[in-house]
Amino acid sequence: MALIGANELKKKLLIEIDGQPYNVLDVFFATPTARGASTMVRTRLKNLLNGSVLEKSFKTSEKFAEPNVEMANVSFLYSDGEGYHFMDFESFEQFMLSPESVGDDRYYLKEGLTLEIFKFNGQAVSLQLPQYVELAVTYTEPGARGNTAAGGATKMARLETGIEVQVALFIKEGEMVRVNTQTGDVMGRA
Repeated sequence: MALIGANELKKKLLIEIDGQPYNVLDVFFATPTARGASTMVRTRLKNLLNGSVLEKSFKTSEKFAEPNVEMANVSFLYSDGEGYHFMDFESFEQFMLSPESVGDDRYYLKEGLTLEIFKFNGQAVSLQLPQYVELAVTYTEPGARGNTAAGGATKMARLETGIEVQVALFIKEGEMVRVNTQTGDVMGRA
């Protein structure tokens, strides 16, 4: 198994620390001005098993193993009291993720959505949502003339998955909007 040096770290790289798989979110190389000091690599890492994010610094000489993580294309089927059910496109195997492992990503899941999933040692552990999802507006107040003078030309809307977002005044109930899954911002009509 190849080892990855701390100086080779970059965004979206997967590494293993203390037997746990991590996704690198950010990398910053701090070069000290003092003579003899070694360069430090500051990182933000997301644990694929529990979703926690931590900031950690490493020396450039440190090495990490590649985790036994696979990506699989899956389709979201449905959710129930037990959890969230998915189907693997290759094996047609169905599996479930607990509500804790899905977390706030549940607001972007609708039946038939195609996404990727991380499998650690053969077990599904974490979701990789697409950049954008299209969701229907189920409730919003009508936009009143003159609201734009208040500074913001947006209003609150509830989408089909239960998430509440800010939308433009002209968006009505029943319309489809395009939502950025990383920021939760509405990018416009779908």
